[in-house]
Amino acid sequence: MVSLNPVRVLKHEAEEEKGEIARLSSFIGAIAIGDLVKSTLGPKGMDKILVSYGRYAGSVEVTNDGATILKSIGVDNPAAKILVDMSKVQDDEVGDGTTSVTVLASELLREAERMIDQKIHPQTIIGGWRKAVEVARSALLQASRDNSSNLEIFREDLMNIARTTLSSKILSQHKEHFSKLAVDAVLRLKGSGDLAAIHLIKKTGGTLEDSFLDEGFLLDKKPGVHQPKLVENAKILIANTPMDTDKIKVFGSHIKVDSMAKIAELEVAEKEKMKDKVNKILKHNCNVFINRQLIYNYPEQLFADAGIMAIEHADFEGIERLALVTGGEIVSTFDNPEMVKLGTCTYFDYQL
Repeated sequence: MVSLNPVRVLKHEAEEEKGEIARLSSFIGAIAIGDLVKSTLGPKGMDKILVSYGRYAGSVEVTNDGATILKSIGVDNPAAKILVDMSKVQDDEVGDGTTSVTVLASELLREAERMIDQKIHPQTIIGGWRKAVEVARSALLQASRDNSSNLEIFREDLMNIARTTLSSKILSQHKEHFSKLAVDAVLRLKGSGDLAAIHLIKKTGGTLEDSFLDEGFLLDKKPGVHQPKLVENAKILIANTPMDTDKIKVFGSHIKVDSMAKIAELEVAEKEKMKDKVNKILKHNCNVFINRQLIYNYPEQLFADAGIMAIEHADFEGIERLALVTGGEIVSTFDNPEMVKLGTCTYFDYQL
């Protein structure tokens, strides 16, 4: 006998849409996303008040950034999710224009819906869009200018780009100040385009106008006691290594002794082990040692006796960026000094 019952491959809570209903659902979802963020577009765009529910209930956020709004809303429509993901990619790759790409895509779909009603095949519409992309790209290339050979005009172009970007942001009242900061920071990259080399440090208190661009790298740490506060022509050894001695590193291990003298012997052995490690570090001929982990009192004292500035517990991103801008590398072992690349800078200055 043959069963005539249909085989169900979807979950019980799954819904299935086909044909015109599925197409209409996609149009409605995408157009709704465009209408949601359209009012935030441009210098005269309005802010949205986002109110959280669930475990973060009660928190309120005011923003007109398209990517922030779209990633904060719950979306279950497939076409709407594509627009949300598109704005996230725009935000990650470019950092601006998140609302513009979303509104443009939703308006294209709005026009496509009208053409579908006129019985124009979807592939015909897509073919027209592809031709339009080529025409638009050609027009942009013809209208574009390259002023990179003239530094003054090139800088003004960058300033205009920064002003335009900040016009619709919360910094619009201070866009001249922050445009200058942004352009100066980017020009210092000397064409590398690696924005990870630009370090943003946030401090409470003060006003927006107090923001400034420093002529160097700011590491929000201080050197050890009795260590030099100023080092010229610094040779920097950047490390990620344990420099503490008062705990057993093996999880769940125990040490049993039968006298206090044995404890003293353990402490002496640990000190000798740490002294050997510090001596290996000193063989690198560095005058600044920056460690991602803690540096305890004894190794700090040894560094002070050697006249080396030692900085402990530097934050993870700070160390990565410091290695990038000083040209050094992060090391964990110190047996081969000739294979280690030290970072360099003109001045290493600690200021209160």
